[in-house]
Amino acid sequence: MTGRLNSAQPYALGLFRIVVGLLFACHGAAKIFGLLGSTTPDVGAWPDWYAAVIELVGGTLVLLGLGTRAAAFISSGAMAYAYFKVHQPSALWPMENNGEGAALYCWAMFLLIFTGSGAFGLDRLFASRRSATSTDEPAAERRPVAA
Repeated sequence: MTGRLNSAQPYALGLFRIVVGLLFACHGAAKIFGLLGSTTPDVGAWPDWYAAVIELVGGTLVLLGLGTRAAAFISSGAMAYAYFKVHQPSALWPMENNGEGAALYCWAMFLLIFTGSGAFGLDRLFASRRSATSTDEPAAERRPVAA
C-alpha cells in the first residue's frame, strides 16, 4: 500500500499545485478585474493592487508549474504579509480575523517552495528537454559550463 501511494506522490503533488495555483490566480483576477463582486483597487495602490498582481501572476505560474519555487516563494511571502498586516491586527486567530485564506495560501505556497512542481509542470518538461538535448550531443560538441 505504501509503495503504491509513494509512486503516486508526484501526481498528487502536481494536482495539488494545479488546484492551489488556479484558486490563487482566480483570487487575484477577481481583485484586478472586479469579478464576482470584488472591488478593484487603484493601479499602484499599496498593498492591494500589488497583492492582486502577485496573486494573478504567481498563481498562474504555479498553476503552469513554471518557475514554481520562485513564484511560490514570492506568493507565500505576500500571503504572510497579508495575514500579519491586514488580518492579524484585528484579532489573534484566523477564525476571528478572516485570515484563513491568507494563512492557508501562505502555507500551501511554502510547501511548494520545498517540493517543487511535481508532475504535469512545465518545469519538468523543460528540464527533460534540456537533459535530452545535452545527452544527444556528441562529447566533442558539448560546451563546458562555467562554474
